[in-house]
Amino acid sequence: MQSSHSESVSALYADHRAWLQALLHRKLGCPHKAEDLAHDTFLKLLVTQASAVLREPRAFLTTVAHGLVVSHWRRLELERAYLDALAAQGPALGASPEDRALAVEALLQIDALLAGLSERARQAFLLARLDGLGYAEIAAELGVSERMVKKYMAQAMHHLLLRHG
Repeated sequence: MQSSHSESVSALYADHRAWLQALLHRKLGCPHKAEDLAHDTFLKLLVTQASAVLREPRAFLTTVAHGLVVSHWRRLELERAYLDALAAQGPALGASPEDRALAVEALLQIDALLAGLSERARQAFLLARLDGLGYAEIAAELGVSERMVKKYMAQAMHHLLLRHG
């Protein structure tokens, strides 16, 4: 079974790699990143064993690759925000490249934990935990009632317990 799956992915790779890489190059503007994400797309297929019977391989590959592109953009956005925050603090708090990489990885893990929350629940949670705001302040910031903030916080806590616990 494993051998036929590997052969199936190999055939998909041979038939569609160049097309997928060109598609990703158009989206990303970088041939090297396009090559990396095309490779990651086929690697994901190999690991998940999703290629058994694909009627529309390009549609499937596009969907998988799109998810990887979104993750790539999200990572860049988080990294950029972190570097901007560091720059705003001045050179006295300059972190080493290793510390920066660890911080970005931690931010990505937090982002993954918060994935699936509504935007408002995520905002309420971050305002409470990162900015130290109370419910009344969060309510004013979001333009909602304190009761709604309590509901958002309960949703966030329940979500985090399910994801992490």
